[in-house]
Amino acid sequence: MDMTVTPWEINLTTTHGSDQQFTENIILKVLTVIVALVGLAGNAVVLWLLVFCIRRNAFSVYILNLAGADFLFLCYQLISILVSLFDVNFFLGVMDNFLLPVAIFAYISGLSFLSTISTERCLSVLWPIWYRCRRHRKLSAIICALLWALSLLLSMLEGYYCGFLAVNGHKVSCQVLDFITVAWLMLLFVLLSGSTLALMTRLLCGSHRVLPTRLYVTILLTVLIFLLCGLPFGIYWFLIAWYQDFDAFLPQFKATVLLSCFNSCTNPIIYFFVGSFRQQWWKQRHTLRVVLQRALQDTPEVDEPGESLPGETMAMSESLVF
Repeated sequence: MDMTVTPWEINLTTTHGSDQQFTENIILKVLTVIVALVGLAGNAVVLWLLVFCIRRNAFSVYILNLAGADFLFLCYQLISILVSLFDVNFFLGVMDNFLLPVAIFAYISGLSFLSTISTERCLSVLWPIWYRCRRHRKLSAIICALLWALSLLLSMLEGYYCGFLAVNGHKVSCQVLDFITVAWLMLLFVLLSGSTLALMTRLLCGSHRVLPTRLYVTILLTVLIFLLCGLPFGIYWFLIAWYQDFDAFLPQFKATVLLSCFNSCTNPIIYFFVGSFRQQWWKQRHTLRVVLQRALQDTPEVDEPGESLPGETMAMSESLVF
């Protein structure tokens, strides 16, 4: 009796488990699509305002490039999820072979820009006179161009040695390249964590504490959200690449994809939340351009509302105009 019942019970358990896994998979994909659509709209607004409506300064150049990297990453994730939902075999091959390096490129670029923002903000706080006097006016554009080029080089080499053009003879080269890429990402993470910790220490501790500005809050919230939501995607991505066992990490990896999309979606929300915080909307209407300018404000605010304008409260940043 037991021998006849046990296989039937196992079959029911397996079917129930597979149905539950399928339902969870669909829910994750639908949530990812929704988050990606919201993130695309938000980053598109940020890109439009910073390109056409706002005079760019040292840090808004980095924010512009970070929004571009987030937009590119969300585009890939949205296309990937839609293709998998509709089960288009031809496009699945195209995604894996040619568009996956785009996601790698966008992720590395985003982390690079965020680390650069935090590091430069830390330098401007610890050595303000040296920073304002010695910093080149075009340094932000130069650094962004170099980071784009380096990220593109790493992603193309990943695609060549480990992706769509990889052959058996490239296995050793793929491992070496993975090690180089992981080392670069670890360096960026150390810079991001160290500069953020130093910045928070200077804000909260010591006898020479500086007054927090909206730019401080914007950077700290953006870094915090990345550490919570964006970093797990990179960790699981390289665990899959290193151990070559996609099935073992698949459930967690799908969750990290949703978290990474949430990270890219949250950045524009942080900008507009920080820019509109403590503003009396019922007395004065603020455009999105003014709100974004306030989020990049680099001087402490006065207690009375309306005493300083966004253009007047960005003295340090405007002295480093791109």
